[in-house]
Amino acid sequence: MGGKGWFLLKLLMFQGLFTSPPQDPGFDFFYFVLQWPGAYCDTKRACCYPTSGKPAADFGIHGLWPNYKDGSYPSNCDPDNEFDPSEISDLVSTLQTKWPTLSCPSNEGFKFWEHEWEKHGTCSESVMDQHKYFENTLALRDRVNLLQILTGAGIEPNDEFYKLKDIKKAIKEATGFTPVINCNKDPEKNSQLHEIFFCVDTSGTEFIECPIIPRDRCPSHLQFAKF
Repeated sequence: MGGKGWFLLKLLMFQGLFTSPPQDPGFDFFYFVLQWPGAYCDTKRACCYPTSGKPAADFGIHGLWPNYKDGSYPSNCDPDNEFDPSEISDLVSTLQTKWPTLSCPSNEGFKFWEHEWEKHGTCSESVMDQHKYFENTLALRDRVNLLQILTGAGIEPNDEFYKLKDIKKAIKEATGFTPVINCNKDPEKNSQLHEIFFCVDTSGTEFIECPIIPRDRCPSHLQFAKF
């Protein structure tokens, strides 16, 4: 090998030794959380519909939350990176449909989105900016039609009770991923389907099997509330 060849070989070896490792995002995975509006509203605290009107009877987004494999999670990571509504102006109509607020008093939704960005989104700013955080979360919602999956398995929001294992089985068979189910209680203290968690990789774009599987916070039989 001539002098020029040796030089190129050494240059390649040098570059290989000093290639920067992938940046640590500062967390291990995301929880992508969807909530059923019927359960949110059927509690002692009740709910308020947003100013845009009653949301569709469908699962809405609760949030996209960075988490650690030890079960803990970061929060409020950058107080200087405040929520800026102008950053997501092109997404507002979609957010109102797929990420609606149900808190009182009735509002447009900006307080809800501000809370989610400042508590959770700022902890993923090494991976995505504010616009991308909301854009990616909406894209995840488009890939999982939970209501269609459940009604297709005969599990409908009709105030009837269903087996937890049947709900999880229907979702796992349709999506390929094991969900985590959370319940809340209605005024009569019935446990009802409230939230469904999926795990997402650190890019915020791909579903994964959860690195840790927290216990479902539901009994073996639960109600699927009307909305």
